[in-house]
Amino acid sequence: MDRETRDAAIAAAWILLLFGLAAYFLPTIMLAVGKVSTVLAAVIAAIFMVALFVVLWLRGRSQRKKGL
Repeated sequence: MDRETRDAAIAAAWILLLFGLAAYFLPTIMLAVGKVSTVLAAVIAAIFMVALFVVLWLRGRSQRKKGL
């Protein structure tokens, strides 16, 4: 495994770990926020989903610019 491949694997592992932890705690967060406002709880879930795709999209753009 060369350096570029290893760096890409490490970055992917971090992204999966962070979003996995966020997904694990998302129901608890939504229930807590849902006591205040159900709309706000839905907005938090939507932000989580959009953030996942934005991070993956930015990572893909970064990789394309590097020529990988």
